Order: sequence, then C-alpha cells, then structure tokens
Amino acid sequence: MAGDRPESGEVPLLYSEGNVAARVALEREVRGWSTTELAEQVTRAGVKMNQTAVWRIENGTPRRRINLDEALAFSRVFELPLEELMSPRLEGLDIDSRRLVQEAVEAFYEARDARDRLHHAVVAIADHIKAHPDSSRAIHEQCLRLMGDERDARTLSSDIEDGGHY
Repeated sequence: MAGDRPESGEVPLLYSEGNVAARVALEREVRGWSTTELAEQVTRAGVKMNQTAVWRIENGTPRRRINLDEALAFSRVFELPLEELMSPRLEGLDIDSRRLVQEAVEAFYEARDARDRLHHAVVAIADHIKAHPDSSRAIHEQCLRLMGDERDARTLSSDIEDGGHY
C-alpha cells in the first residue's frame, strides 16, 4: 500500500501490521487510555512493554514492528479477535461512534453474563426446593424481603417454580 512504502532501504511493513498499529492507537483512544496505561495493560497480559514502545508503534518513523506475542497481547487487552485487530479502520466510524459501540458491546456481554448467572442461581434454588419442598414458602418470602418489590419478587419466584430463567 502507498503508506507502507519503504523509505531508504527499509523493509516494507505488511499491510496488516500497519493496520494493527493504527488500530492500537484507535482502540487506546476509544478507551481513553494513555500510552503508559496501554503499556501496563499489555505487560499485565504477559508481554513486557513500555510507553515508548507503544508510542513508536503508533507514531514512529519508521514505525516500530509488532511481533506476534505483542499482537496477541493487544488482541487480549482490547478483547478483539486478532483478525479484527488486523483489519483496516471502518470508514464513517468516528471515535465517538466507536466509544458508543464499545459501551454497547460491553453492556451486552455484562447483561449476558448476568442472565447466565441468574439462570444458574434459579436452577440451583429450584433443585434445592425439589430436594427440600418444605423450604419453598420461606425461599419465596426471602426473595420478597431482599428485593423489596413484590412484582420483581413474583417474577423471580415464577422463574424458580419454572426451574430456570431462560
């Protein structure tokens, strides 16, 4: 690609490596991290890196090369598949829309994890009631006490009676 032409005998960077460098900068900015914070995140992910290395990957002339371990660490830190990290930036997707999408994706996974956790808890309570039928009424009363809202407590009790949340 034109932006990846070698200067004065340099070995040209792979197009995907240039994409990774651009995506590292973009993903760091989306999250509001400094280059120091990103370097610390990558180091915690198992690949020693300092702020200068991050800056040189993003801005250096020549750009600092990214080895496979570093690319995998960036992928892990940004919670992106490596293929996505290597992909070119999408046209029409500015930093604000990236932040909004990032927030929605994080909320989606948090909600999914919470639904899974709720389902497992409801199944465990339902199994407990099957093994101890005399505890049913007290369990439902405890739901009401802890939740404080009768409608929510009835919904949870109904899920328990049905044996699951899904």
